[in-house]
Amino acid sequence: MRRSTLIRTGLSTLLLAGTWAAAGAVPAAQAAPAPAAGAKATAKAPASAGLISAMQKDLGLTKSQATARLAADKKATAVQSKARGAAGTSYAGAWIAKPGGTLTVAITSEKKAAAVRATGASVKLVQHTARQLDAVKDRIDKLSAPAGVSSWRVDPATNRVVVDVVASQKNDNDVQSFVSRALKTGPVTVENVAARPATKAAGTVGGDPWYTGNVRCSIGFSVNGGFVSAGHCGQPGASVSGWDGSYIGNIQGSTFPGNDYSWVNVGSGWWTVPVVLGWGTVSDQLVRGSAAAPVGAAICRSGSTSHWHCGNVQATNVTVNYAQGAVYSMTQTSVCVEAGDSGGSYISGDQAQGVTSGGSGDCTSGGESFFQPINPILSHYGLTLQTSA
Repeated sequence: MRRSTLIRTGLSTLLLAGTWAAAGAVPAAQAAPAPAAGAKATAKAPASAGLISAMQKDLGLTKSQATARLAADKKATAVQSKARGAAGTSYAGAWIAKPGGTLTVAITSEKKAAAVRATGASVKLVQHTARQLDAVKDRIDKLSAPAGVSSWRVDPATNRVVVDVVASQKNDNDVQSFVSRALKTGPVTVENVAARPATKAAGTVGGDPWYTGNVRCSIGFSVNGGFVSAGHCGQPGASVSGWDGSYIGNIQGSTFPGNDYSWVNVGSGWWTVPVVLGWGTVSDQLVRGSAAAPVGAAICRSGSTSHWHCGNVQATNVTVNYAQGAVYSMTQTSVCVEAGDSGGSYISGDQAQGVTSGGSGDCTSGGESFFQPINPILSHYGLTLQTSA
């Protein structure tokens, strides 16, 4: 299904499809917003001018600060895997302590410090390894969590597992019982949050981009033969239609809760491209890989309701306690989300990060959000991310 749009020179071979498979499509009965002029991402530039402008707006940065931040985050991402290898079994997590700073790697053995520093990372000595903290979190995952418990995650900076409790329900008997059991599993800290996260699907409200039944969600990333999105948007076998109501394909796989991801095959005149829609706020972003950004890195999101927003990676390996059940191994960010953004794209520079699951708050008052990392989705379904050379 071809649709009418204005396409910037240089992306024309990539942006011809009705399926904007790495992000939400433009609203039905509305042409795509023209990409920002002169905003082509190149090998020399860390990102398009539009993306840098969005980071300036959402993160309160100057242009030079945004450019430096992207370069520093890219370097930290490259250092992360080398440092983990150098740390070996002593590895206890990694994060960017200061925006635009170097990667900090926690280790339990001082003997590994020199090797880790040689990769370009700084070192922090801690008591518990990442494997030990993950085991604590796994034990909490086996507990039945009440509605007043928001989420729990491994926090490498404090070398503990953090349990988030809704402040207004912290004195609830069930919440206190859960916290008591969680504290017995190992090094655990309890923190208060304002609200419990919710998934961000929505009924059809005259927007876009993909629909199944009366649910609207957002496309995540193109894969060979289709796209990936959120699992809570629909069940396997369900028919999927695009921004203009025409048939795209069917949900080939879907899981929620436990995980929150799905994939949809694409056919019937639709095809896929390695692009995240910028919604006129930034130029449409090419996807060139899926290297996972570390905690502290800048990250941006595209969704069919609230469009384009940026923030920071706050935590990885987070368990989110939705009303429908817990979802594991999520990444937490400071990026806002709204209903209908579910399934949409998280991208750091030109690297795909994951698909929107849910969050709390909105893009007026602010909030936090959670995404399902892209690489486990690809591995689970045996899919290949579509990328631009």
